[in-house]
Amino acid sequence: MAFQRIIRPILSDNCFACHGPDAERREAGLRLDIEDDAKADLGGYAVIVPGKPDSSELVRRIRAEDESERMPPPDSGKQLTPRQISLLEAWIGQGAKWEAHWAYVRPTALEHASMAGDKWSANWIDRCLQREWRARGLQPADDAEPPTLVRRLHFDLLGLPPDPHVVDRFVQSPTSEAYETLVDSLLSSPHFGERMAVYWLDLVRYADTVGYHGDQDHNISPYRDYVIDAFNRNMPFDQFTREQLAGDLLPDPTVDQRVASGYNRLLQTSHEGGVQPKEYLTIYAADRVRNLSEVWLGGTLGCAQCHDHKYDPYTTRDFYSMAAFFADIDEAQHFTVGTNALPTKRPPEIMVLSRGERQTDAALAEQIRQLQEAQEQASLS
Repeated sequence: MAFQRIIRPILSDNCFACHGPDAERREAGLRLDIEDDAKADLGGYAVIVPGKPDSSELVRRIRAEDESERMPPPDSGKQLTPRQISLLEAWIGQGAKWEAHWAYVRPTALEHASMAGDKWSANWIDRCLQREWRARGLQPADDAEPPTLVRRLHFDLLGLPPDPHVVDRFVQSPTSEAYETLVDSLLSSPHFGERMAVYWLDLVRYADTVGYHGDQDHNISPYRDYVIDAFNRNMPFDQFTREQLAGDLLPDPTVDQRVASGYNRLLQTSHEGGVQPKEYLTIYAADRVRNLSEVWLGGTLGCAQCHDHKYDPYTTRDFYSMAAFFADIDEAQHFTVGTNALPTKRPPEIMVLSRGERQTDAALAEQIRQLQEAQEQASLS
């Protein structure tokens, strides 16, 4: 029986208010949101005894006729239905198997579904979906007409409409080979990286202005270009992560890796004259923790800024421990270099050349090196 889908919602709705993660409201020192606590030996008995519903205190309490012992108590406004009670008993009888939240389960390779003799699709993802919709008595939509398919591909992969001649060419020969060729050409387009980068830039709250009342310019566009280039080069996600969180701390970091660490400067910053530095440095640290936990961890650690989390296993100590990872970001300098003046100053800053300018710069540096070498040889002769 699926714990996350069936059992946990019952416990969450009826039990967690008094026996959950909120330490302030917890009663009897009992937690039912953590497996070890729910199954712990409490001195000769346990709330949940796997495989033995009749020996489980939980079952005894939810079936108690005495209102002083029944759970949830009558004055809570909660009451389990007979079906919910049966589900809890059946789950315990089956071993009370606990499941971690899906966000914290390590992904595993999915066994490819086999549809021998079925020519509906050769793609394994489609076959996995096919297995599910067949089980539910559903049918897939009809194949899209060639013009529609071309438009969908362009809008999905590039975010742009196709040129009419591209549509005409595909309509004249809508073969599977032509389809694969079209997909490959779109994936190799620089616009593909621009399209995919939009989703990431939204997640990391990218903006070209500082975001507060003055909304001054924020010269962070090289970071945007880095993200676009990363998608176009199909950069591995672990590398993408390391370079953004700490690219400047890598051994001999490249310009691009230092630019990637500009992620840490994407938050809103105030440049008003009366700003209180310590207050805003705290605000900035909290913003970084919130974004990191949401984007990379899939969690709401930000809720623990002022109190222990009400339903996720995060404490306020966890929140500020995470904030300590960002403590070495030198954000204080911008409080001393002017406020609402343009262009906005947010030191420390670096000069970033475009890729073409870098190539020119490297070529000039090589010419200088060769001239210096020739000069040294001439002086020795």
